[in-house]
Amino acid sequence: MNESHNQSIDIGGASPEVPDLTAEEIQARVLHRDGLMLVIDKPCGLPVHRGPKGGANLETSFDGLRFGLPRPPVLAHRLDKDTSGCLVLGRHRKATASLGLLFKHGKIGKTYWAVVEGGPAEDEGTIDMALGRLNVERGWWQKPDPDGQKAVTNWKVRGRGNGLAWLELEPVTGRTHQLRVHTSATGWPIVGDNIYGNGPRFGEPRLHLHSREIVIPISRSKEPVRVVAPAPEHMRERLRACGWNGE
Repeated sequence: MNESHNQSIDIGGASPEVPDLTAEEIQARVLHRDGLMLVIDKPCGLPVHRGPKGGANLETSFDGLRFGLPRPPVLAHRLDKDTSGCLVLGRHRKATASLGLLFKHGKIGKTYWAVVEGGPAEDEGTIDMALGRLNVERGWWQKPDPDGQKAVTNWKVRGRGNGLAWLELEPVTGRTHQLRVHTSATGWPIVGDNIYGNGPRFGEPRLHLHSREIVIPISRSKEPVRVVAPAPEHMRERLRACGWNGE
């Protein structure tokens, strides 16, 4: 999948090393800030956690996001290394626990943009395809598995062009690599997917999967917080080919 609330993994082909963000760079990526949480625009290619072999990661930069609080924020959920867009951080322990429960129980609305090869014949639909682990050696890689965990994705075509389709994806469930496996197994892999699609091990195109919008009902007395992340640079050319107008 693209996102999971309790683990972070993306064991796939190597991608170009992206350096740690400076305090100024990560502050420039803050899309929303209040007393409870931050939503930042995660760059493609930077893992959220330090891996077993070390290397650059997003958490290293969180100290630059304290904004006067005694401790840096912590992750409320995860995004794959090569997925960009909306990433939610809790600013203190109680807020992080509340956010974790909202993610766990499917209360947070998530909308992703993807550019896929080919594309569906219809304009919208639902993929209901259970997923299981591919094998022990491949860690968290997934496969369609009738005996696996239930996984449901709603999709809508936003545009088409050049043998590609621009999809809006809504993961109803939150399985590991869900969107990537669902689109690939249905016959339209995400552009740049080097695990489940035809993406190269190195270089372009990068994964064309973006956490476009997140809707968080953090307060019972207020409207949900709705945050939109701008389309990342590496996806814009193919989005435009599918009719995206730049917004």
